Amino acid sequence: MSVGTSNAPGGRGTGRVPAPRHGDLTGLGIDPDELPDGLVIADEHGIVVCFNAAAARITATAPADALGLRLEKALPLEDLEGRRWWQLTDPYGGLAIRVGQPERNLLLPGGREVMVSARYVRAEPAGPVRRVVVSLRDTEARRRTERSHAELIATVAHELRSPLTSVKGFTATLLAKWERFTDDQKRLMLETVDADADRVTRLIAELLDISRIDSGRLEVRRQPVDMGAAVGRHIQAYVAAGQPADRFLLRIEQPLPALWADPDKIDQVLSNLIENAVRHGEGTVTIDVTPSASPREGEDAGTSVTVGDEGPGIPEESMNRVFTRFWRGSKRGGTGLGLYIVKGIVEAHGGTITVGRAPSGGAEFRFTLPVSAPAYLT
Repeated sequence: MSVGTSNAPGGRGTGRVPAPRHGDLTGLGIDPDELPDGLVIADEHGIVVCFNAAAARITATAPADALGLRLEKALPLEDLEGRRWWQLTDPYGGLAIRVGQPERNLLLPGGREVMVSARYVRAEPAGPVRRVVVSLRDTEARRRTERSHAELIATVAHELRSPLTSVKGFTATLLAKWERFTDDQKRLMLETVDADADRVTRLIAELLDISRIDSGRLEVRRQPVDMGAAVGRHIQAYVAAGQPADRFLLRIEQPLPALWADPDKIDQVLSNLIENAVRHGEGTVTIDVTPSASPREGEDAGTSVTVGDEGPGIPEESMNRVFTRFWRGSKRGGTGLGLYIVKGIVEAHGGTITVGRAPSGGAEFRFTLPVSAPAYLT
């Protein structure tokens, strides 16, 4: 299943020729079967002299059945309009300045899609084609990505529909029947509209964050951050909203290293983790802020934050899916995108995040950030 030399006679007949010998790829000691993508090579006569294991897996054709065949028979590809690909592109004829074909979707017999690109190798510019090198890639990974994007759009659309329906309903009612409502009724409806508008804003922000994380464009604007004070603000907000003060236990181990991070994004991480513990957990929510070793090579110091609760915890079989899109620990609403965004933010800071079981049996999330001090302070 490697490159060899063919005993094929000249010309462009369609019969099988003796299969080439197996050897290392171009004498470099590379076995084509070790390549992750499908590799098919045809010689100057269009006879297949290499058909590696990945090509066999993608096309469901045994190498022994492909070696020695003409390229169009070993790889009977069609474009999405049903045209035979090799007749359409004619790699051995046509313009002598062509160097290959860019990657595109083609169809194998049975309608299976495959990504195909080709390179035309010539001994000299504008000379005859000596080899046609074809790369094959399965489209399953791309389909999974497309399904994930479709699920994301469907989830966000579903989550947007409810608050927008509420906003539209209340505003239309107020505009049509303003005089019929008391001031208290008007205030209640306007407060509901305001809360739903905030919900829409959060959903749009989540969607933008995911887009930036997926594209590697999440910007981190570093400033000095007091992690203990940041956690304290979130606890005070929950107490002000009606949670009992003894629901939270904050422990800060001093001295903490000076931390440089994006305060808004760190607030987003803390908000999500503490909200998960309050909403899905039970009992006391314990938050530990401690100095730790830096997760980034070349730095000694870091800061860790651990958020644990006393609820039922996360099943072992779900641990490896917690930070994926659409994972929900319970049926109590939410988009299932929060922890995915949290992981993206932490990693954009050069940090790490893990999930496990708290000593009390509940869920425990721990993230560690490097100090990331500017060079002029080190």
